[in-house]
Amino acid sequence: MDQRTIGNLTVSALGLGCMGMSEFYGPADDDESIRTIHRAIELGCTFLDTADVYGSGRNEELVGRTIAGRRDEVVIATKFGNRREGGRRWVDNSPEWIRQACEDSLRRLGVDVIDLYYMHRRDPEVPVEESVGAMAELVEQGKVRHLGLSEVSAATLRDACAVHPIAALQSEWSLFTRGLEAEIVPAARELGVGIVPYSPIGRGLLAGALTGPDDLSPDDFRRNNPRWQGENLERNLALVARVRDIAAEAGSTPVQLALAWVLARGEDVVPIPGTKRVKYLEENVGAVDVRLGDEQLRELDALFPPGAAAGERYPQAAMANVER
Repeated sequence: MDQRTIGNLTVSALGLGCMGMSEFYGPADDDESIRTIHRAIELGCTFLDTADVYGSGRNEELVGRTIAGRRDEVVIATKFGNRREGGRRWVDNSPEWIRQACEDSLRRLGVDVIDLYYMHRRDPEVPVEESVGAMAELVEQGKVRHLGLSEVSAATLRDACAVHPIAALQSEWSLFTRGLEAEIVPAARELGVGIVPYSPIGRGLLAGALTGPDDLSPDDFRRNNPRWQGENLERNLALVARVRDIAAEAGSTPVQLALAWVLARGEDVVPIPGTKRVKYLEENVGAVDVRLGDEQLRELDALFPPGAAAGERYPQAAMANVER
């Protein structure tokens, strides 16, 4: 697979989001998830993304077990900041927690160094300079190679880069979610920060196979997302139908079309579609060979201008932790 550069870090052009292997998207299947990660490495999809909060640490442990003996073949990204204990959830960017979270992630992953360490969400009560300063100490200590931020504003990104180089900004970016294009993407490029889009297939909605909440497992978190409910869903599915038509013209699946659009945003863009099944991974990887023409790109941009998707991407409480 072709390689791309984010900051000073070289990674596969397409990464693998591992979150759903342990939580949020229905029952876990560790055996199939392990096969999926091994198949990803075989296909050259070697940029693995996890976080300490996914499955309350179980996802990092799963990734760690799977890559044991193959550490040199992968680039591992993980995150800190979202905490859950005793039924309580909050964002913690304190230096004390950053140091503890890093040690815990290293242990669960079974590695000596984390390739890319993200601040998962921003706590506005803690100056970002203080948090990034603590993260920079981890780099100096050899525990982390590169730093990243997730879902922050252009202003926060600028403040962070004034303290230490930031390799990557991980934020949601897809045909359905384009709000970061106005200010955040230009700021990232000015600062030399690569962009790692998560949910580049609109949490599966752009695939066209799902038609509503009844298609999801009872514990699937998408059931509570505004985009998957009522009139919002009807409007969004009408857009998805157009994606199917354009994909047929391009000789690709709707999933591959959606990913190809994100990949075409620039050589500093590395999407990380998540999956826990080999068949979906192989379909995703096929997107790197899809080349969209200028006319197709213009048609997609016209069909999906910023704000085209109906409904917020998260419930109100979760949107409160997203900077825009």
